[in-house]
Amino acid sequence: MSRTGMRPRVLIVGAGLAGTATAIRLLRFARRPLEIVLLERRSDYRSAGIAYHRDGNPWDHVFNIQAGRMSVFREDVLDFIRWANLEADRTGWPAFWVDFEFVEQGPAPRRIFQDYLNDRLAEAAREACPGVVLVEADGEAVDLEVLPSGVGVTVRQPAPNGAPADRGPEPAVLLADHVVLATGLELREPPFASEVLDHARFIRDPYSAAGIRKLESLPAEADVAIVGSVLSAYDSAGLLLRQGHSGRINLISRTGTMFRTYPGGHEHEVLQLPCPKALLEPYRNRGEFLARVRAEWEKACSAVVRDHPGIDRTVVAERVAKAWEPHLPEAIERIPSGELRSLLDEFGTAIAALRVGAVEYTMAVIERAAHPADGSVRLVVGKVEGIAPTESGRLRVSIGAPGEKCAVEADLVVSNVGRESDYSRVGGPLWRNLLRRGIAVPHERTGRGLEVDGHGVLLRADGEPAGPVSTVGVLREGDEIVRNGRTGAFTFNLAAIKNQSIAVAARVVEQLELPDGGLDRDITQFHGHVSNMEEAALAGFEEAVVLEVWRLATRALSEREVLDSRVDARIRSLSGLPAPLLDASRRDRLIRAVVGRAAVERLTDVSVTPRQLRRQLGLENADALED
Repeated sequence: MSRTGMRPRVLIVGAGLAGTATAIRLLRFARRPLEIVLLERRSDYRSAGIAYHRDGNPWDHVFNIQAGRMSVFREDVLDFIRWANLEADRTGWPAFWVDFEFVEQGPAPRRIFQDYLNDRLAEAAREACPGVVLVEADGEAVDLEVLPSGVGVTVRQPAPNGAPADRGPEPAVLLADHVVLATGLELREPPFASEVLDHARFIRDPYSAAGIRKLESLPAEADVAIVGSVLSAYDSAGLLLRQGHSGRINLISRTGTMFRTYPGGHEHEVLQLPCPKALLEPYRNRGEFLARVRAEWEKACSAVVRDHPGIDRTVVAERVAKAWEPHLPEAIERIPSGELRSLLDEFGTAIAALRVGAVEYTMAVIERAAHPADGSVRLVVGKVEGIAPTESGRLRVSIGAPGEKCAVEADLVVSNVGRESDYSRVGGPLWRNLLRRGIAVPHERTGRGLEVDGHGVLLRADGEPAGPVSTVGVLREGDEIVRNGRTGAFTFNLAAIKNQSIAVAARVVEQLELPDGGLDRDITQFHGHVSNMEEAALAGFEEAVVLEVWRLATRALSEREVLDSRVDARIRSLSGLPAPLLDASRRDRLIRAVVGRAAVERLTDVSVTPRQLRRQLGLENADALED
């Protein structure tokens, strides 16, 4: 597929949650003709990825968090709930869900999220500006080359049904003005399972159709071992228990971490807590640092309990973890890279458990079955060292437990997902080629994700942008940790993807609609002239930003067009606003970019909750304003 020359092209590699969310934003934000190509190598993963695709998520798999936090739009927190209750096609839904009324704090099956994203993507395409089009393409990106006029992406087309992969059409080069990499999780082959990867009693991927079939067909009295004790393990255990499983289920965990249950009526909240100053002292050694962290943590949790008696005790840790995020980059900067990697490896699961819980629908059945007196679920603490077949046909799981070794025999062993976060080890052709070309570089400080700048653009080894190639999702894990202090599951969950999709889409549109020509230099000079936002507000700048926020957050094309004309009119009227000595056209282009960046910064503000954000931005009143 070659460019027509009539409009620029943005290629999004990966059409799961991250790619689809970014495509929706591009369709909304673009004001001039643009072709958005959404490329996906697996049709069943489109608008879903591994977490939400229907074949790997039976009806008992529900979101870990409450349904009210699953809107793809951060500025419209109840959008998913409204869709599920009023728009979703419930044809074929099982009896439990077909008449279910979804509420903000309640559960929802993960498999319907694919329909939700499909509907919102189709709506965004219908409501796009004239000349802004969406192309959904099948194929796998296997290489990428930065060219003087854009990016050439080598795409391998799927082989015909039943044919070997190497019998498909010859790869073709697709030219794009900008590429967004949204490739999602990379699977890691578990080293402990090398002997049993193809064994009939082993499930490598619990979110595959084959894995689900094995779980659903397992005899009720069979013994099961599940590697892991966190959210993916609960999905497998919960599925078995809800279908009446009575045999032993062993949850094998290296750390013994168990996630908590969200309390009834739980709502997300952001607290403003004092900076944990002891964390900002020089790093001396591991033991001394961990002692400081524990002391500060206990002090902060005690303060929350004392000063915020209305907060449920089960979410105090979540409140503290989120309040500390703005301060963590400075603390992390003091930790040597090797130590940082080791700490993340050891405590990553525990940090995620502090920051994220699970809904009662999932946890209630697990907690009942884990009752020490008569429960069928048992937590086994230790590291899985190997899995091997026995003479009886069962599998034996060898475990390095604290102080001793032990073993568990099972009729079925379920592996955890096994995400590979170190891209120097990822085996796919795209990443091998990008690393070989120097277009992508593994994140040096954390060994997680890739080196990117503050906008998510890939960086070369010398720290310079590799080209017009942006990233969304798990590729940015290491950068999110060191730049924003967002540890645990936040680095690749829906909350992060929402904000990244906004920022990346807005940046791409700015670059294509307002070609640089020294734009960043002009913006720096502009901020040098405008010393504070109060001065800008006096000149009408604030009104232009508010209007642009509303435009970015508006779904209907007719309403966006009205807001767009109002933004343009407000910018043209800003004669009193200081700016570099530029001609009128360049000056308006500069102010438009500054206004757009300010609007994006407000839409992606994580210091407030989505509900607070909506009130803060005046979005509840935007529809009522006169033209």
